[in-house]
Amino acid sequence: MLNKNFWLYAVGRWISQAGWVIQDIAVPLYVLDKTGSGTMMGLFVMAELIPRLLVNPIAGVIGDRYNRKALMVWLDIARGVLLFGVITLNLLDLRSLLVVQVIMSIMGSFFAAGISGMFPDLVKKEQLAQANSMLQSGGLIIRMVGPVVGGLIYALGGIKLAIMINAASFLGSGLFETLIEYRWETKELSSLAEVWSEMREGFRFIKDSRSLMILVSFAIILNTLLNPVFAVVLPYVSRVVLGFSSVQFGSIETAATVGALAGNIIIAGKLKESSENLLFKALLAQLLCLFVLAAAAHPYFKGTAYPMLIGTFTAFGFFNTMVNVPITTKLQKAVPNEVRARFFSAFETAILATTPLGMALIGPLLDIVDVSNLVAILVILSLIALAYYYINFKEIVMSVGTEAGEATV
Repeated sequence: MLNKNFWLYAVGRWISQAGWVIQDIAVPLYVLDKTGSGTMMGLFVMAELIPRLLVNPIAGVIGDRYNRKALMVWLDIARGVLLFGVITLNLLDLRSLLVVQVIMSIMGSFFAAGISGMFPDLVKKEQLAQANSMLQSGGLIIRMVGPVVGGLIYALGGIKLAIMINAASFLGSGLFETLIEYRWETKELSSLAEVWSEMREGFRFIKDSRSLMILVSFAIILNTLLNPVFAVVLPYVSRVVLGFSSVQFGSIETAATVGALAGNIIIAGKLKESSENLLFKALLAQLLCLFVLAAAAHPYFKGTAYPMLIGTFTAFGFFNTMVNVPITTKLQKAVPNEVRARFFSAFETAILATTPLGMALIGPLLDIVDVSNLVAILVILSLIALAYYYINFKEIVMSVGTEAGEATV
């Protein structure tokens, strides 16, 4: 059974996630209502992404040096106070909201560093896979229901009501987190030079550990190749190639979420730690699913493309969970407590830095390469990467996070 600390943490996270999903739906609607500009929407997305990319390494240092529970609690409360201030002062013009977006992104980076360092200490090591799956299951349910609720709240009360609910959710989350029992000795920083030195240590820790370098590089390569499939290729195939309605497109994304939820429930309820043994098999199944996307984009399958994609992305979501949860769990087990926040901040920074690269390459290619061929190329490249890591590094990857295979330099 998962303990009280886990449930206090999980409920707090779910409350704040629910509020954030509502605001995350309302803000783009508000921006479009005000400007009708896709460029302005893109600016809001960048206002969240770029600050996080820049401050993540610093946040990792803070997350390892200072009290992680205090970081969680006070950053949630501070975000709640900030958003209530936005409502009270009526700072609802786009320029003010853009500044708030940047501030929220920076605060979110420091919050994430604290929780990435703290979460693995809240449960027993052998319960990490189950705990990760339970936490993600709740998040997935919120992602399924949240957009509908967010749209309804925006329709009823506009951006003010959405921000007010998000502010209340951050304060509620902070109250739950105060009840968590967690001890961490603060080790104060003495100079900027020390911050810089410890920032580099997070990246150096990955570089100097052969097992972690292999697993992290594998994750980055697959992320770079496959993230554009969801972010760029699927919308293009659905709307431009197949002419699906927005409801049909949304239902395909929902199908992926349903599949991911099913995967998390199975890991949490039955597989638990044994899910780590299925990593390479789940990766292969996930990649094979994408061949159906390549086929669905072909004119021959246009009449059956919609049910094909619903089934494909339900399966893809399921197998994607069977990949992500084991990788996350292995890393949480393998990385020592004292460097954990820096490691995960460095890891996220590497992912954030390479994701735009993949998207920047795939977008223009859609205009000059047949989409079926492009998807097939991405899948084949991913299969080559999978085969390479399986043949050369299977034992190393599978040993990450085991007692005998802790990350060492």
